[in-house]
Amino acid sequence: MAVFAYIGAALAEIAGCFAFWAWWKLDKSPWWLVPGVASLCLFAWLLTLVDAEHAGRTYAAYGGVYIMSALLWLWLFEGVKPDRWDLSGTAIALVGAAIILWGPRGS
Repeated sequence: MAVFAYIGAALAEIAGCFAFWAWWKLDKSPWWLVPGVASLCLFAWLLTLVDAEHAGRTYAAYGGVYIMSALLWLWLFEGVKPDRWDLSGTAIALVGAAIILWGPRGS
């Protein structure tokens, strides 16, 4: 469940932030902010669905998924193919996220 919540949260966060980017940097209509804010609210809600004991650990593990999603956005929506350094950094971030999320914890 956590993986799906993280992927959904990443897509919602990137879409929401892009709406602000489009309004501010690309001179789009202020109406872009309405779905942008809704998307950012969805992002925050989706992170609460992750079954983790502490919010900080949830957010830290989410960072790896966000990095991967941002580079997918770069490729799919901005037409820039990630290079080997992007892919290497993403792999390291995802391994770190998995360790944070699923590492054994003492009681």
